[in-house]
Amino acid sequence: MSIAIELLRHGDTGQRSYRGQLDDALSELGWSQLREAVVGRQWDAIVSSTLQRCASFARELAQARDVPLRLDARLAEYHFGQWQGVPIETLADEQGDALARFWANPVAHPPPGGETFAQFHARLAAALDDIVATSAHGRVLVVTHGGAIRLLRCVAEGRDFSDMAGIDVAHASLHALPWSGGGAG
Repeated sequence: MSIAIELLRHGDTGQRSYRGQLDDALSELGWSQLREAVVGRQWDAIVSSTLQRCASFARELAQARDVPLRLDARLAEYHFGQWQGVPIETLADEQGDALARFWANPVAHPPPGGETFAQFHARLAAALDDIVATSAHGRVLVVTHGGAIRLLRCVAEGRDFSDMAGIDVAHASLHALPWSGGGAG
């Protein structure tokens, strides 16, 4: 049997902005979304972002299912720099051109003070490569973030990062990820 990776986005936090690496807790809705998403599904191991909106649920699930859990800080969300925590509407009003450029080409136009996409790609790819290397077979659940899932899907599907904004990644959604290696930045 080979390794099968599924990505799970955290549930709702009640926040409406680019949260990035802010360490928000799940809302009650977020907890229920995640609990519903995993009903009837099984994994042999769980790897999670260290941010509590992922890690808290991953701990609960790993304990309930008696499967190993590993936390990996490299699975954290994209760092949005000066945009972290700023409502999208405020960004649209005050920095609309910069926001449009970011959505159109996040590699060339990151937020002010934001993580480069080369850095984001490199850390996520390294985390996934390690998951594959340490999980010779079985089903692995990776609990992570919307931006991380979008980037990993672009890499796995051979898509340009400018496609990220068009990839739907709802709260508590599952995404099968065929991973053959992250490639160079």
